[in-house]
Amino acid sequence: MSVKSPCIDICKFDGKTGYCVGCLRTKEECKGWKKMKDKHRRKVIDQKPERAAMIRK
Repeated sequence: MSVKSPCIDICKFDGKTGYCVGCLRTKEECKGWKKMKDKHRRKVIDQKPERAAMIRK
C-alpha cells in the first residue's frame, strides 16, 4: 500500500522554515511526492512533529 499524501489543501509556506503550514512538507517534497519512494515518504511524515515545532517557534 502506498503512503498517502499528507496534503490538507492549505498550501501556504512558512517564510522562515520553508514548510507548508498545512502538511509540513517543503515545496520540493510536495512537487516530488508522486515520484518519491514510500521509504522517503514515511520519513517525511515521521518528521511532522519536529517540523510543526519549528513553525511554532
